[in-house]
Amino acid sequence: MTRFLEVNLDGLIYILLAILFGPAILLTIVGFMLRKNNKKTAKVFFILAAVYVIVSLGVCGSMMLS
Repeated sequence: MTRFLEVNLDGLIYILLAILFGPAILLTIVGFMLRKNNKKTAKVFFILAAVYVIVSLGVCGSMMLS
């Protein structure tokens, strides 16, 4: 009977982690790809990735705690 009442939240956690870190990882990969030819553009992508992580952890982290 209790087997039907169990809730598996693994998928929800994976989706939240993908939203938190997915775009930042993608921006970092693009930054590394552009690093050889355009150093300034790569630096902008690295800064965008860092800002995205800070903002997403702040916003989503506060939503998860409340």
